[in-house]
Amino acid sequence: MNEDMRYLTFALGKGRLAKNTLALLEEIGITCEEMKDKDSRKLIFVNEELKLKFFLSKGPDVPTYVEYGAADIGVVGKDTLLEEGKRAYEVLDLGFGKCRMCVCGPESAKELLQHHEMIRVASKYPKIAKDYFYNKKHQTVDIIKLNGSVELGPIVGLSDVIVDIVETGSTLKENGLEVLEEICPISARMIVNQVSMKMEAERIKKLIGQLKERLS
Repeated sequence: MNEDMRYLTFALGKGRLAKNTLALLEEIGITCEEMKDKDSRKLIFVNEELKLKFFLSKGPDVPTYVEYGAADIGVVGKDTLLEEGKRAYEVLDLGFGKCRMCVCGPESAKELLQHHEMIRVASKYPKIAKDYFYNKKHQTVDIIKLNGSVELGPIVGLSDVIVDIVETGSTLKENGLEVLEEICPISARMIVNQVSMKMEAERIKKLIGQLKERLS
């Protein structure tokens, strides 16, 4: 490797997302042994040989690191990209972390969605909820931001419906709620900083090409 080469930095959403991404990168020969040390207190992990750096962050921060160039490449859920609305190129659907963004609530709330009534919507994703109701459904709603278990919203009477991620739907069922409308499919996406895409076009395109091949 060329000594003068700059490092390409990856920001990965903590948890399953990072684990799946690293497994995928390993399949194309990119490893980071340092990250396998569970007791490591390090924040930044380096692969000297390939001139790559990796760090883990909370999902919602990944697009911020990428937009401002603190990371060249990020891996994060489509839900976060839609909610955070940062500037970066979305280059690849990695296909894991599949779920759906949905409007959910008790069956009785179906009516409210059809008649464009003023309803209350609780969500961890106020931006996605607003965009869906205002721009797609042309329905004026009152959006309440929650950080925790949004399923509680309709149960305790805080909201009529919720906008949330649905994987299997079992949590909804257990709480007497169901999917009323589907907003969009969600999965892990790879994003690239706009300047890096120009400056490091060759390396980044090669990486995207290798990943595409693995995923097809």
